[in-house]
Amino acid sequence: MNKTESTIEKFNEHVVPSYGRYDLVLEHGSSRTAVDEEGREYIDFGSGIGTNSLGYCDEKWVEAVCAQAHAIQHTSNYYYTKVQADFAAKLCELTGYSKLFFGNSGAEANECAIKTARKYSFDKYGRDAQRNVIITLVNSFHGRTIATLSATGQDVFHNYFFPFVEGFVNVEANNIGDLRAKLAENEGRVCAVMFECIQGEGGVVTLDKEFLDAISEECAAKDILMICDEVQTGVGRTGKFLCCEHFGIRPNIVTLAKGLAGGIPIGVCLCDEKTCDVLTAGTHGSTFGGNPIVCAGGNAVLDRVSDGDFLGQVTAKGEHFRSRLAEIDEVEGVDGIGLMIGVRLKSKDAHDVAKACLDNGLLILTAKDKLRFLPPLTITEEEIDKGLEILKKVLAKA
Repeated sequence: MNKTESTIEKFNEHVVPSYGRYDLVLEHGSSRTAVDEEGREYIDFGSGIGTNSLGYCDEKWVEAVCAQAHAIQHTSNYYYTKVQADFAAKLCELTGYSKLFFGNSGAEANECAIKTARKYSFDKYGRDAQRNVIITLVNSFHGRTIATLSATGQDVFHNYFFPFVEGFVNVEANNIGDLRAKLAENEGRVCAVMFECIQGEGGVVTLDKEFLDAISEECAAKDILMICDEVQTGVGRTGKFLCCEHFGIRPNIVTLAKGLAGGIPIGVCLCDEKTCDVLTAGTHGSTFGGNPIVCAGGNAVLDRVSDGDFLGQVTAKGEHFRSRLAEIDEVEGVDGIGLMIGVRLKSKDAHDVAKACLDNGLLILTAKDKLRFLPPLTITEEEIDKGLEILKKVLAKA
């Protein structure tokens, strides 16, 4: 038994089997390259599902995290820390939102958004109004807690864990008629519409600007809150800090997670002037939310990603990625924006391709029946080309 087999056996003996894992044990990494226990290197086009936004062990990020670990690693939210205040101020200034809530994951950020929306209507319209319905989209994904699973518009997730949380109504994505019909059916009962500008887990499906404009118009007219789930699309992933900037809309609430702290757990719920004081003392909380070490990592990420030149490079690298993908015969089409890329294949099974790429030194993801690329934002064009040469060879095999 080699080192990899020994580690996997030990892991499987003690860890709940809730993931379908590849037989790969990663030991360390540098920049955009991961290394396994046997010393084999892999170009990373997945970045921990869009989480290692600056790649592996970015020097300035490591310095910031280590310095904070030597100062104070945790304090309860009964107290303040400067690093937390600095990060909150920096993020609010960067996005134009008034205040934020700190959590530990995208699901937790979305839970906060759901609670904020329902309490907003409770406070303004009263309990008897029962104004608590949240419209979400078919094919959406918002997390794995009971409430966020309930919000998720995919039947495959709606099993086992009954009863699910009531008060969610699904609308077909990009169907303005269905949106208006569901709003009419639930007249006076809808408190929010929740959506992803690009449905990541749903297969990298981009919403139409006309559909997002319709959501914005309907919400403004009816005092319904707009919640934009930017857990996967945010923090520069699409070439703008928030993906919703591409569409000219301004949601009342935006959720962020994944790449925001460069690889350590974070979730943030950003609130505008309309919603920023809805959650009052005792109505919500999180033990580890705003952890000082996480905030230090977040500050290092924001210092890089907030730079306009950096975001311009993300856009340029995304365009390079797409142009090179278009040269591959098996590629039928490319979806997404910036460095959030979905690839439709003509005949090959995406999951088989992902496994074959791993065997050849390239880490990629899948979403539905597509290949999905979420590389570190710092990836170079040379690394993109090298990774795509591996993909091209894998796809060329019978």
